[in-house]
Amino acid sequence: MPSKSPSKTILNTEEVKAIAASLLSSRKYKGLDLPEETILDLIDQNLPHGKNARDVEKVVRQKLHNIIAPYLETLDYATARAELNSIGPGDKEAIEKFCLTVLGKHASTRERLPIMADFYNRIFETTGIPNSILDLACGLNPFAVPFMNLPVSTSYRAYDLHQPRIQLINDLFLLMGRPPLAEKRDILVDPPKEKADVAFFFKEAHRFEQRQHGCNRAFWEFLNVRYLLVSLPSANLTGSRSMIDGQRILVERNVKGLPWTVQELIFDTEIVFCIDKGI
Repeated sequence: MPSKSPSKTILNTEEVKAIAASLLSSRKYKGLDLPEETILDLIDQNLPHGKNARDVEKVVRQKLHNIIAPYLETLDYATARAELNSIGPGDKEAIEKFCLTVLGKHASTRERLPIMADFYNRIFETTGIPNSILDLACGLNPFAVPFMNLPVSTSYRAYDLHQPRIQLINDLFLLMGRPPLAEKRDILVDPPKEKADVAFFFKEAHRFEQRQHGCNRAFWEFLNVRYLLVSLPSANLTGSRSMIDGQRILVERNVKGLPWTVQELIFDTEIVFCIDKGI
């Protein structure tokens, strides 16, 4: 699957390690505890574009910014963990209030708040209530779990690059009586092998294309899930231009020739492609 070992090296091993160490220890990324394999993959993917270590690091730094920046939010994770851990088990009202606050910290989840109940109702009307979910490149989406009306028995695995976020998600799961199944992982380099009824892949497929053009098809095929829910923005940031036709082209290109069926769910700010892989 998408991970590739360095093969086009114009840099030696020490230079590659030095670039990775420089980025991981930089002031911008040090507190995120990002997976080293993400940096190494970006270096490998961009070796042909650089002439020397400095050029490669510059390109990789920009790529990393494009991957990470859209998912950084105004959330103090140490303070949030302390607040969450002060909530008593079973205090449903306090848990929901905390989760609404967290969901409001990033535009991607904040814009979904007014339609959250309808959003998940329509999804699960299509897929049925799942026994297992994979939340891929999850961001803050797991904080919507209290509003999904899922049974506690539904297994919910979440994957993200950001370790402080993963810790907070697992604290939430434990408080809700769920197994702490959130995991720091670069899903493009190391896609999950777990079988599941449903996978959420929300507002990320277009970013995958920017990171590694053409990677979505192989990634989607690899996933051992019945339903893959690919969500994409339905309009530009100002809301002045529809992006639906372009998003349809992205999805159609990646499912062309495959024995899958696709159903569309259109909301105010995003379109969800419910891909039934039939497995």
